[in-house]
Amino acid sequence: MTSDDAAEQVRLTAWMRGRVQGVGMRWWVRSRALELGLRGSVTNLDDGRVSVVAEGSREMCERLLAALRTDVTPGHVTGVTERWDEPRGGLIGFTQR
Repeated sequence: MTSDDAAEQVRLTAWMRGRVQGVGMRWWVRSRALELGLRGSVTNLDDGRVSVVAEGSREMCERLLAALRTDVTPGHVTGVTERWDEPRGGLIGFTQR
C-alpha cells in the first residue's frame, strides 16, 4: 500500500450476515471504528443483517472490513458484502442505530 492509498478518503458500506443481531455486534463494530478514527454508523436491518457505513482513509476502512471478517466478532458472521464509494461527508463520530 502506498502513502497515497493510506491518505485516500473513501466510504465503505458493508452488510454482515449470520447471527449478528442481539449479540453485541453494533457495540463491537462501533468500538473498532472509533479505534480506527472512522466516522459513520452501524445499524440492525429488518432482514437480520447488520449494515456498516464508514468514512475515512482507505487503509483504516480496509482494517475495519478485515475485522468484520474475523472469527473474533460477537455472534457468528457467515458473510460480509462490501461496496466502496466516494465519501459524502457530514458524518460526526460513529453512531449505533
